Amino acid sequence: MGLLSLGTPFDWKQTKIYADEIRKRGVKQFCNIHRKIKDRKNDCLKWGDEVEFTLVKFDHKNKKCYLLLKADEILPTLQGPENRDEKCLTLWRPEYANYMVEATPGAPYQHKTSCFNRVEANMKLRRKQVQDILGEDEYILSVTAFPWLGCSNFTFPNFKPTPGEGITTSLFYCDQAIYAGHPRFHCLTKNIRERRNRKVDINVPIFVDQNTPRPFIEDLNQYGDDPRPDSESKLASKPDHIYLDAMGFGMGCSCLQMTFQAQSLEEARHLYDQLTPLTPIMLALSASSPIWRGYLSDVDCRWNIISASCDDRTLEEKGLEPLKENRFVINKSRYGNIDSYLCEENQKYNDLTLIKDEELFQDLVQNGVDESLAKHIAHLFIRDPLVVFEEKLYINDDEETDHFENIQSTNWQNMRFKPPPINSSIGWRVEFRPTEVQMTDFENAALVTFIVLITRAILSFKLNLIMPLSKVDQNMETAQKRDACLNGKFFFRKNIQTDNGTECELTEMSVNEIVNGNDQFPGFIHIINEYLSHLDVDVDTQCTIKQYLHFIEERASGKLMTTAAWIRKFVRSHSEYKKDSKINEEINYDLMWRIYLISTGQIKCPELLNSYETKSTI
Repeated sequence: MGLLSLGTPFDWKQTKIYADEIRKRGVKQFCNIHRKIKDRKNDCLKWGDEVEFTLVKFDHKNKKCYLLLKADEILPTLQGPENRDEKCLTLWRPEYANYMVEATPGAPYQHKTSCFNRVEANMKLRRKQVQDILGEDEYILSVTAFPWLGCSNFTFPNFKPTPGEGITTSLFYCDQAIYAGHPRFHCLTKNIRERRNRKVDINVPIFVDQNTPRPFIEDLNQYGDDPRPDSESKLASKPDHIYLDAMGFGMGCSCLQMTFQAQSLEEARHLYDQLTPLTPIMLALSASSPIWRGYLSDVDCRWNIISASCDDRTLEEKGLEPLKENRFVINKSRYGNIDSYLCEENQKYNDLTLIKDEELFQDLVQNGVDESLAKHIAHLFIRDPLVVFEEKLYINDDEETDHFENIQSTNWQNMRFKPPPINSSIGWRVEFRPTEVQMTDFENAALVTFIVLITRAILSFKLNLIMPLSKVDQNMETAQKRDACLNGKFFFRKNIQTDNGTECELTEMSVNEIVNGNDQFPGFIHIINEYLSHLDVDVDTQCTIKQYLHFIEERASGKLMTTAAWIRKFVRSHSEYKKDSKINEEINYDLMWRIYLISTGQIKCPELLNSYETKSTI
């Protein structure tokens, strides 16, 4: 979601004028926070989840399913209790697309183990609150990537793309699909495109089936592309890849995220570092997006797609032209994996080239920020601000943090380190960001509970998961491959029950071995159960957690399919599928309707879920 300040947004030319000033003042604002709150301690554990939901409209007569552009209509109703200062069990926020809504619990969960028994019930309540205000044949789903996104008439109401014009200038994605109720989303889209001086280009490898054309090359002229052979789209698209050309193909996807409040700044940094090696494992375990623009792909996850969709780097910054207008050659998109650990003892594992703004780094150090944290902030601030509001340009740096959050919130990485809001009771936090959303509340609650319990075990047992960051990057690539949860091999520490001073020895393990263990590695299910054995957990919560862990155990072992594997199997078994990698409207309709029936418990799907029935309650 990011920073949702209101105002009159600058276009890119205006934004560029103020970029240096905003960076300098953003760092000053961080230094003010750090000086005031760096020694704050003894905040209690608080945590919460964010689920991004998708709105759809079914046409049962014609067997079609559309993305429903109705978020702007329903959000005022959903946010009504909060705006009236009523006690809320749920909170609602807009997301990038007008077919998306983001929901969180009304207040953070606390340290009590009984909170684990509330997560699923709260997610069900969120789903019900939306469903109750939707119209006929309109439904709320939790799916990562809508299969027909970017295909002909993929929205309801229907709108056409405007190639070469408008906000996206896309061949496939209509501007009306972007949420217009807040200027941030249009401005992000346009300014990323204008900053890089070309459309975003995303190429997803095609899944080669029996009748898939080889090479697979689309005729882009049919979508209104420039007929010349050297058009922007033709130059950007690759053979044997599905070509996407708009931010909405990434930011229009949904995910499941978790935020944890730490006891102190030191503990937040520790959790940030220790959770980073787990991000690829959770990405593979939650894989749920194998279809892009109506084609079966050879990947199971959204990560690289969304990374490319937010990549605002110029050709100079990508190292394809000499630096003239820009300051740095930058190795990654601003949506990607972290480039540095935050704790001093983990600096030796920062084996990636860290590009940082040297001037801002010195400012941070001179203002009392230690070098490890200063490097992190100075690295984030090599990026330009993307959304600048005229009314927020001149603010009090001692009392406000919009300039810091402007750049902080548009560095979308697999982990996010979050300083406390100024003059707030909220503490130092970390956000776990890679997990793909699942189709049922049970699955989403299980993944959330699993990660939260791992954070508790890390702190209680002094576990050490740190590995070279280059290996985390390799693992993130592995995690996105087809059937990575079943077949992928991931670098991981051989011994995680060691002191930080012990030499890091890595081995390659499957998700199953990391989660469930092997002869040399205990596995996280065993570690979590050992942690829980030391706690006083009520019977109902025990029952619920046991079922969540059993589901994770079976998903990791391959006894249960990932959502991506199940979707792929569904498509390839469909009577309308021609073994050509193409998903037509009837397949899309049948798939979405099946997902709806599974998500509401109207039909069982033993390949995905056993017959779980938890004791979760509000």
